Amino acid sequence: MAETRKVIDCRRFPAGKPCSIMISGTEDDVLDLAVLHAKTVHGHEDTPELREQMRSMLQDEGVRTEAA
Repeated sequence: MAETRKVIDCRRFPAGKPCSIMISGTEDDVLDLAVLHAKTVHGHEDTPELREQMRSMLQDEGVRTEAA
């Protein structure tokens, strides 16, 4: 059985720079790309705390929630 695709929506994170990026794929791929995006676009450091925060924001693909 295929792994459930995950999504993360940058609009749900508090940030000084508005962003409309949404990333989808496997959990590990989404997390890695989201951290790279957070570093390069938003100036965050790749820390265990950032990764845990992002991991908690992952959703199964197809589950829709309102942006923060």
